[in-house]
Amino acid sequence: MGLINQDKNITIQLTEEFKQIKIPASKLIDLIKTVCGRFAQNEIKSTKYEISIVIVDDSQIRELNTRFLNRSANTDCLSFDLSDETKSAGTAGLTRTYELVVNGEMAIRQANQRGHSSEAELALYITHSLLHNLGFDDSTKTGAKKMHEAEDEILQQFGYGLVYNKDVKTK
Repeated sequence: MGLINQDKNITIQLTEEFKQIKIPASKLIDLIKTVCGRFAQNEIKSTKYEISIVIVDDSQIRELNTRFLNRSANTDCLSFDLSDETKSAGTAGLTRTYELVVNGEMAIRQANQRGHSSEAELALYITHSLLHNLGFDDSTKTGAKKMHEAEDEILQQFGYGLVYNKDVKTK
């Protein structure tokens, strides 16, 4: 798809290597702007965001997980903060550069298992990745609770309902 939004504060680039799930561009733009606006509270108002989202399949994310995190397992998302602090320091404001890699194939499986749309699951992965870049940490029970509550609050605002904290359907 390529560049889907560029304004004075946020540039979003979407690459769909896995094409079976679609989030409307306008909804994706609004989701990213909402997350950045709400949770980038420590940033100054002139901060600019360059966000690249890549939707991949199981094999691609497993390869990236192995290469960058030395984990040979499948995962739902990876997030990278590629910001160059030295480059940003000399400008009028900061530029944050984030690369989000989300697993579309896993999103379909999880959505079917949990009883919601694959679009909602993919929106969860995008939100989760972005929150990591904005300072959320789910490595502790308290941090995970805070992060997942924020995710569900945002996803409900966008009409997806509860996504993370929804009970898994039993078969």
